[in-house]
Amino acid sequence: MTTTLSTVARLLTTPLVPQDFFDLVNPLASSTDLRGRIEAIKPETTSETGRAATLRIRVGRGWRGHRAGQYVRLGIDIDGVRQWRTYSITSSPRQTSHITVTVKAVADGLVSNYLVHEAAAGTLLHLDHAGGDFTLPRSLPDKILFVTAGSGITPVMGMLRTHLDQLADVVLVHSARDARDVIFGDELRALASDGAIRLIEHHTVGQTRLTAQGLTELVPDWNRRDAWACGPGGLLDDLETHYTAAELGVKLRTERFRAAAIPTGDGGPVTFTRSGVTTETDNGTTLLAAGEGAGVLMPSGCRMGVCFGCVVPLRSGAVRDVRNGDLTSANPGDGVLVQTCISAAAGPCQLDI
Repeated sequence: MTTTLSTVARLLTTPLVPQDFFDLVNPLASSTDLRGRIEAIKPETTSETGRAATLRIRVGRGWRGHRAGQYVRLGIDIDGVRQWRTYSITSSPRQTSHITVTVKAVADGLVSNYLVHEAAAGTLLHLDHAGGDFTLPRSLPDKILFVTAGSGITPVMGMLRTHLDQLADVVLVHSARDARDVIFGDELRALASDGAIRLIEHHTVGQTRLTAQGLTELVPDWNRRDAWACGPGGLLDDLETHYTAAELGVKLRTERFRAAAIPTGDGGPVTFTRSGVTTETDNGTTLLAAGEGAGVLMPSGCRMGVCFGCVVPLRSGAVRDVRNGDLTSANPGDGVLVQTCISAAAGPCQLDI
């Protein structure tokens, strides 16, 4: 009987299989864990108030592609804890070997600041498959209005890079603090100069924020355009109210990056969702101590932040690292993990335990 090399290799590596070793050498080839590797990082804005950067990520084996406007969840290990965040994909689906995401560093943003300021080419990421329905229809409208603010431009940039040659009449109204804060500013202005889009920049320095009423003055034919809007919740709420009042709600699609603002403070109520227990805490009580004090069976280990035996999902809210004051926050679905032995509540929060 002839024994194949594959069979011999499998016998010699029991209980592992050859693919396990290939995955260690080339993580992007993993058949069980979808991953990506940062190939390059390009700064997009340079103002002190809103630094942003585009990450070019080579996607691993099994990536199923995406539609323009969709998002991807990225997982990155920071100080031994895997943090998950969601970012819109800014590259065209025609580029199948890699994707790009554009990240704006936000105050107290653990992951966004790490990706913009500290990550480097070669950094390994964990990926989920693309999701979201903030996309253009198969049958493209004749007249389109995009309304964006801040990093809300990112899913729309993916749409423009993918569908621009198929779109006849596009108006983009974008709000940012000033010209330097406009993510993709040079690219957007070049498109406008070429006549591919009509670009209206609304800079908030020295004037009020963009409103639905202001939009109707900037784009007189707004009610004859199919609209896609992405930006802060206040702007989207205003637009939805305006379109509904005009009985045009069906013409507006919105994308919200955050379900709600996350209140922060010193201490606060901690809810252990699976246990059905809520307890009040102060800023000196760790989540581990709070749970044990409330009778919740908590996983633990070294109790010093070294072994990661106490890591649990933060479903929502904010916590603060008692060692250095670093803030970690989450909205439902973010998939954020925290070490309970070195974290205290920084406002109301929920733990999945």
